[in-house]
Amino acid sequence: MAERLGVGAMTNTLADLPEADAFLVVGANPAERQPVAFDVAVRPAVNAGASLVVVDPRRSATARVADHHLAPRPGTDALVLVAMARVVVEEGLVDEAFVGARTTGYEAFVDRLAAVDVDEAAERAGIDADDLLAAARAFGRAERGAALCGTGLEPPDHRDPTAPDALLNLLLLTGNLGRRGTGMNLLRGLNDEQGANDVGCRPDALPGYVPVSDASGRSRVAEVWGVDASTLDGLAEPGRPEGELVADFGEDVRGAWVLGENPAITKRDADAVAAGMDALECLVVQEVARTRTVEHADVVLPASAWAEKSGTVTNLDRQVQRMRPAATPPDGVRTDLDVLCDLGRRLTGLPFDYDGPEAVFDELVRACPPYAGTTYDGIGTGSQRWPTPEVDGGAAGAVTRTDGDGVLHRDRFESGSKTAPFVPVDVAGVGAATGLVLVTGRSVAEFVGERNVAVAGGPEDAIQLHPDDAAERGLEDGTPVVVETAHGSVRTTARVTDDVRPGTAFTGARVADAVAGEGHTPVTVRPA
Repeated sequence: MAERLGVGAMTNTLADLPEADAFLVVGANPAERQPVAFDVAVRPAVNAGASLVVVDPRRSATARVADHHLAPRPGTDALVLVAMARVVVEEGLVDEAFVGARTTGYEAFVDRLAAVDVDEAAERAGIDADDLLAAARAFGRAERGAALCGTGLEPPDHRDPTAPDALLNLLLLTGNLGRRGTGMNLLRGLNDEQGANDVGCRPDALPGYVPVSDASGRSRVAEVWGVDASTLDGLAEPGRPEGELVADFGEDVRGAWVLGENPAITKRDADAVAAGMDALECLVVQEVARTRTVEHADVVLPASAWAEKSGTVTNLDRQVQRMRPAATPPDGVRTDLDVLCDLGRRLTGLPFDYDGPEAVFDELVRACPPYAGTTYDGIGTGSQRWPTPEVDGGAAGAVTRTDGDGVLHRDRFESGSKTAPFVPVDVAGVGAATGLVLVTGRSVAEFVGERNVAVAGGPEDAIQLHPDDAAERGLEDGTPVVVETAHGSVRTTARVTDDVRPGTAFTGARVADAVAGEGHTPVTVRPA
């Protein structure tokens, strides 16, 4: 989204999405994972007659209320979306006015799309071709269609953009960007995850989704930070993702500072992570409690708790809200901001001189173009959604502001361009995973923290199997089982249900985090 549209953020708002005539949900389960957003923006529209299309190998809480539920084999979402695009073109459902005015590369895209056989694609994905046709028609014929997607749209390593590109292509074909009740609406799962992306907590981006390779962007940020532009020349190449860095503990990575994270628990392959932390020359952990990661630390810095902090967070539809402390940290505990500033001064020699969170936010607004016009006082006890309507400028200096209703990309995309490109995606090699494949998800109440995942229990922890897969393995509902992958094993119970498609095993994160790998994980389920 950042590369093709200019920002990686929800294009619309929860206030305008109920105007959609059709919803397409891929890689997400908002009825369970983001229930407030679902009940505010989607359920009322569906109750009023809007179509709901859900692509999910499991009959999730969202799929249960869908008009069209496509349950493809894991790893074939891109194939389904490309086949839907083929139907849209084939049946004359393309928004030709939008395509002509707001896109590039259409002819080359359609030429590539002509090679897609819808029946063959449906067979490879393991779904009924008539169901795929009906879903594509429902979305393609809608006056206003909105996509809702989560990180399940990407592979677990987040390195393959094929499915997200295919979804964006479908939205461009149907003219479903830049209007109320449309758009590509990313449902992030963690508190302030949107804000962290906005401000550049990414290995490939400066604040405001400006690529680190953009020399003018580096110069602008250097000016805001009060340093010579050459100081940031070392950032011209993207850094490494967090997962790679953690895997390299004790090798190329010799020291680590852990803040707001508990990798001994939250990272897969816990034994390897623990060995890596012990191999570091220096591990600093800033924490509020004695976690398992703290047990490996050389230095522990007592941290302020959430209720003791002030600052801002940004929610999933880009509303910036203020946090206010409800308590004071105990003696000997400093706020995270104080610790960051002190270490910043010692490590860099720069002043890191801020009176408090408001001063940091003021700098953030200057460094992060989408936040231009947002003010700490203006947020008050409510919120301000970026981009603010009265301010011009933005990423690369040419971002179009909204009309005040929060809908992005009306006349120009946030990239500054009037057009966005079609990107042909190659699905010739997209194939279904073989054998039994592990699929996972979280409920809204599930907390990732200190827990013992060696023995799991409770309905959220059962491993769900299709009756055919259960019978093949001699399992009945409630049978104690061992769930085993190349990454570990865990004991739980089998739940036999047709909510999951054949060839797929579903379980909650408590179990999956102990055994899942970084790709589509083959799994063995056997009697305990």
